[in-house]
Order: sequence, then C-alpha cells, then structure tokens
Amino acid sequence: DGHYWCDPSSGPLWKVELHRLNKGTDKDAPCALLFSFNHCISDQSSVNILTDQIIANMAAIEDTGKIEKPAASQSMPMSVEDTVMGLGNRFSDKIFSDFDLSTIGYVAGKAAEGFKSPVILPDSEIEKQGNGALGALSIIGGKTAGGDDEASNERTSTLQFRSLSKEATSALLTKCRENGVTVTNALSAALTLTATDFIGNGLSQGKDKKRNYKVLQSLNMRRFGEQLDKCETVACHAGSMDLMHGPFLDHSGESLRTEPTDEKKAKFWELAKEGKDQTAKFVENNGPKNAVRVFDFAMTISDMNNLVHLTSQSKDTQGRAYSAGISNVGVYERQESVRREGDDERDAIKINHGRYHIDDMYFAVSNARTGCLYQLSCMTVDGEMKIVSHPATPVVSEQTNEKFADAFVDLVEVMAGTKEKANGIDKSISTSGGDSNGIASFVKDNGLVLAASVFGLGAIVSHAPAFNAFYQSMIQIKENVEDPEDFWAALNFWIFFAVGHPILQPVLWISDVLHGSPGPRLADLVPYTYLVGNAVAIGAIATSKQIRNAVNIAAVAAFFAYVGAGLDGQAGLGDFNLALDDSYKGQIVRGCPTYEEVRQPSMDNFDLEKYQGKWYEQKFHDWTQFKEVYDTTLDIKLTPDGKGWIDDFGVKGPAPDSAKLSWDKSPVANGAHYFLFGRVDDKDPAGVLRESGFGVEFPDYIVDVQKDPNTGEYTEAIQFQCLERGGVRVFEGINFMSRNPTMTDGEIAAMHARAEKAGMYPYGASPDQMHTVARRPVDAAPEDNAWQQMWHNIGFDRLLELLTESIEDGGR
Repeated sequence: DGHYWCDPSSGPLWKVELHRLNKGTDKDAPCALLFSFNHCISDQSSVNILTDQIIANMAAIEDTGKIEKPAASQSMPMSVEDTVMGLGNRFSDKIFSDFDLSTIGYVAGKAAEGFKSPVILPDSEIEKQGNGALGALSIIGGKTAGGDDEASNERTSTLQFRSLSKEATSALLTKCRENGVTVTNALSAALTLTATDFIGNGLSQGKDKKRNYKVLQSLNMRRFGEQLDKCETVACHAGSMDLMHGPFLDHSGESLRTEPTDEKKAKFWELAKEGKDQTAKFVENNGPKNAVRVFDFAMTISDMNNLVHLTSQSKDTQGRAYSAGISNVGVYERQESVRREGDDERDAIKINHGRYHIDDMYFAVSNARTGCLYQLSCMTVDGEMKIVSHPATPVVSEQTNEKFADAFVDLVEVMAGTKEKANGIDKSISTSGGDSNGIASFVKDNGLVLAASVFGLGAIVSHAPAFNAFYQSMIQIKENVEDPEDFWAALNFWIFFAVGHPILQPVLWISDVLHGSPGPRLADLVPYTYLVGNAVAIGAIATSKQIRNAVNIAAVAAFFAYVGAGLDGQAGLGDFNLALDDSYKGQIVRGCPTYEEVRQPSMDNFDLEKYQGKWYEQKFHDWTQFKEVYDTTLDIKLTPDGKGWIDDFGVKGPAPDSAKLSWDKSPVANGAHYFLFGRVDDKDPAGVLRESGFGVEFPDYIVDVQKDPNTGEYTEAIQFQCLERGGVRVFEGINFMSRNPTMTDGEIAAMHARAEKAGMYPYGASPDQMHTVARRPVDAAPEDNAWQQMWHNIGFDRLLELLTESIEDGGR
C-alpha cells in the first residue's frame, strides 16, 4: 500500500501485519509477517533484529508463558552522521574544517560520473531525458527539470520474488572465492549485464548501442568511519556508492546466458573484479565518511526534501538517477540478535525459534518516487538466496520486471555453474557480444563533452589558489565568530553577489545577439532570424545528448571560472574583486580599519543634515554594484526622527559599452531604483552611518567631504563601507561622489589623492582598483523605441514606480 499509511509528522513510522496463508484452522499452517517501515528509521539489518526478537518472544511465551530475558532497553539510536563521522562532527559543528582534499576529490568524482552519460531510462523514454548540470540547476532553483511529470504520483513498486537454490547459492559462493570477489561483486556484475538486455526496450533490434551504466551499490554504513552504532536497535544506517560500468553493447547479458563461452565468462568475472576494485578504492579514499559529510552539508544548507521531491516530479528523468541498484544484506543467520538483559554477549539470529521456522524472507525499499531504473534486493536465508526485483511501474512494466527477474536468476545460475545455459528472452533479440573498442567508441560518442570538460576543468583549476584562500578565510571566520548566525549571514551576503555577476553575463550576450540579428522583425521587436536561430539551437540541444551535456558542462564551468576570476582579481577589481582580505602591492591587508584611521580633517564639524540629497556616483570599488550599469545616483534622506536613513540608489542599465546593441531596449534603460536602509547610532562619531542589507549590518564611513567656499554646502564626498567577521574582511565598498553629474580629470585625481592620504589605497581606492561610472548627458532624452513602448504598454514602468514607493514607505 505504498507510503500513504505513514505520516512522518505524527507517526506511526512502522507497522506489522500477520497474514495467514490458508483459510483453515490448522495452527501450524504457514503465515506471513509483513513489516512496513518509513526508511528514515530502519534498514534491513535492524529489521532482521526486530523480526528475530518478535519470533523469539512468541516462542518463549508459548513455551513458558513469559519472556525469560527481555530485550535490554535501548536509547534513541544514533544518526548515520554521528555513527560515521563521530559525535560533534557535523557540518553545523565544524562548518568546513573537516573538508579536505579527499572530500573535494569525492565531489569531483561524483561530478565526473556525468561525463560518461550513464543510461537511466529505457529507449522509449531516453530521448526525453534532459540529463546534465542545467537540469540540476533547474531543480536547485526550485523547478523540475523538463517540467512536471503528471504521472509521477501514479508510480508504484512492481515486485517479483525469486529464490536461488541452496545448491546454486553455494556454487556461486565457491566461484566467487575462486575468482577473488565477493558475492555482492558478482551480483552487481550480473545486474549490470541483465540491464543491457532490457534498456533497448525492444526498440534497438538490429542497431544495438554501446552504453555506460551507473549502478547504486548499497552499503551498511555501520562498518565505516567511527563505527559507533552496533546495530542493537531499529535505525537507518544505510548508505551507498556508485559503480560505473561500461560501455556494454545491448544484450550482452543475453549473449552470456545463451552462449556462455569461456571468454564471455572471463569477462563477467573481470566486471565483478572491476566492481570490487571500485569499492576498495572508495573505502581507501575515505569515501564513506566523505559521502556522509557531503550529505550532511547538503541537508544543512538546503531543503533536501524539496529537492528530492522536484527530482521525483521531473519529466526528464521520471525520478530515475541510476541505471540499476543492488542491495545484498548477506547471510541472515550471521547477524547478531538483540541484546538481552543480563547478557554481555549477543547470540546469532536464528531461523528456528520453538515451532516457528523461517521459510522465506524478502525485503525491498521503494523506488517509486526516485531511485534506480532496475533494482534488486538480496539476502541469504537458510542457505538460499532470496531475491526481490522491485523497480517502479509504469517506468518498468510488470511484464518486463517478470522477465528481468528470470533473466537475472538465469545468468547467476549460469555463472554459478548449476545451469549450462539459458533460453533467450526473445528469438529476435540480437546475441551480439561485448565491446572490443570501448575507449575509442566512448571518445567518438562524447568528443564534445570531453572537450568541454577538459577546457572547463582547466579554467576552474587555474583559479585553485584563489578558491583555497577563500576556503581558509571562511574557516577563520567560523572559528572566530561567537554567534554562528554571523558566519552564515556574511557567507550568504558574499554568495548572493558572487552568483549575481556571472549570471548577468550570458543575459547581456543573449540580449546583444537578439538585437543584433539581421532581417525583418516580428512586431518590430524580435528578428525572425533570431527566432530561427533559437529554434535550431534548441533543437540541437533537445535532440543531441552530446551537445546537451557539452553545453551543460560548459555553462557550469564558465560560472565557476568567472567566480574564480573574481576571487583572484582577474574579473575587474572595481566591481568584482571577491577576495577576502585581498592584497595590495603583494601584501595581504587583513580586516577593516577603524574610522579614526581613515577619517580626514575635512570631517570636523560634519553636519549630517547637509549631507542629505542627491549625489552622483563617479567611481566605485564595490562588488555589490555592477559595472554594466550607468548614471548611478544616491539620494540620501534621514528619517523624521533622525535615527535612520534611506539611500535611494538610482541606476540605468545596461551601459552602452556593456551591451552596445541592446542597451536602449532594456526595461530599466530609463532608470530604476533600489533602496538601502540604515540607522544613525548615537554612540558612533559623526560621519559614521550603519548600513543594513542582505542580512548583515556594517559601518558606512564618510571619510572626506569638500565644501563650496561660498555656501558651505558639501560638493564632493568619499564613502567607505567595510564588513569584517572573525578578523576577516568580507567586503569593502568605496564610493567617489559629487553633487555634479560630471567631474574633470583633475578633480578625480585630487579625490584619489585624498583617498590615498586617508590610507584607503590598500582597500581598493587606487585608480586601477576603481570602476568609472559611465554617464550620458544629463539633458539626454529618455529612450523611446518599440521595446520601450512595449514595456510601457504592459505596465512595467508603473510596476517599478509602485515597487519603489512601497519599498521606500516600508523603509521609513
């Protein structure tokens, strides 16, 4: 009955049902116990303990009328994070201090898996697949990749139960030992090859494809890391790792089952050994702990439940993330039973308690919402391997699942040596062998992806020292701030603008392509050639998986490379110098100065009332601003009580030099406003304002003012904002402002000289570190063209006005 009986917010989180398997009154007739759990509180190892405890207690009560030795009381079970990483080592405790090169390697390895484009849907669905990083970014942005799959809520598990005889189970174990692999390694190899027989969905006959397979191999996380949980009560400590296999030709499993030559068998065991090697490397490289660490990080900073939900709703993937999945619990009777009162040691689980004997035991975890295309769960009970094939239907039909389960068992029996060969699934199915030219085929089929990956990775790695310096600075902040909220506020402030700048660049490029396209225009707005070009580009991305993946990788690489350039000062020191505690003339300048260190004598007898009014920004060093805007103004007003202030920040954009073909078509070409708010603290010296925005507050120093010799009104000003957390300077902003729209070169040079005298050059006030604000003539007419008329007709200009008024009123 699926998961609908379980409400995680109120419980119960598990239930058990007794089903009698005949209608008579024979008390010795067989029956079935059906356990249903929310997976958050259980895995199969802990269910085994509970099952054994219940049956043992039933037998004891029937035998003596009571339970002689009740189970020892247990405390609340540990989380998998505490079990593997140890107590007090979660991300909320350590932030990034536990992240090391192995963690980075783990994340990079996970990302690299996408380069092989593993198959996750059968051929009937695969062309709908929107694989890649842009799909992931869609989900992170709160949208489903490819749109919502309206049938997602109709997906359920389809089940097939199979048993491998004692003879076959024992023979398989013997073969595994002879070949130096585990039973799980052999099962994952058999699962992968069986998947090759069904992935074509009957559509690839005569044109078999070579494909890569991503297999989810379940792990008992109690065996890794600190190993604090001893499996004495019900808890979920299940984890997993990814096996990457291939490329394999379609129907490779069929070929092995029906014509099991020595060469094909040898390739099977090579595949099993490859799985063993990947598992060993994962463990040796601290993969289990890194997997839990990254999972804990993601759970801390994001709404993972919603991300999983969006993934399950995706029309592109239908909730599938893996080609196949294998879970092998091992031998039921080798597990320790529940601890009983007074006992120091725990007995082994038994299949016999009194008159009760376990004939069969099967388990499965639902993949209906999200998971693997094909999924098998195995456990050996009384010498027989019990197998459940439980994919999601209608992604995999019940009929296909039945054939899949049969084919898998046939293949295992052939490799165990208890079956000479098996019948084919269909006489028309090709029995072609494996791929003898896998690497060449992979390169041919993924040339664009590999090229994008190499250039993208190279671009990101070129900024590795800057990323490392940023990481070290964030560690310092975390260790030095008393309130963790201060750390998160500063980090979020940085991330907001670090992300905004690179996102703006493709928008401007696309806009120039739009308005630079030749030919007649639709409604005098969009060139027909642009529409045709878009259709061609979208068609190529939609129909070619290689182009789609190459574009995805290039986009993500470009994003991180741009941020890296901001961190090491290559993307514009004026507007995108993202480095924390950055350097000046080769020396690191740490933290923020005090006001007295930069305050100039011109600030004597400063009058904040006279400072109000409109200022024209001439130059800035400030990554909360964008070099792509122009005609920037700051209109500063005090609140009636004098305790607060509002900065009406007026901008136009993009600037003509930033988007030469489209600047006058922008919805804000004629201006827009956003507001900064702050307070005036009586404890601060005159000339210091407190500025608030994006979750942080920092001082805004008015460092220098120039006065009109006749009126005494302020004519020029230098402002300096600086945000410091934990001894690290997170942000500095410097503004050169004038009451006049323009300034002469001499006046600008004099302003730089005053900033240098104030000691502000190390913080970004030198000419090479500041961006000059572009300006059009003050009397220039408003932009008026077809695009501006469209914005006016749809009410965009009025919307901006209402937004401005509401924000200003709210600030007051």
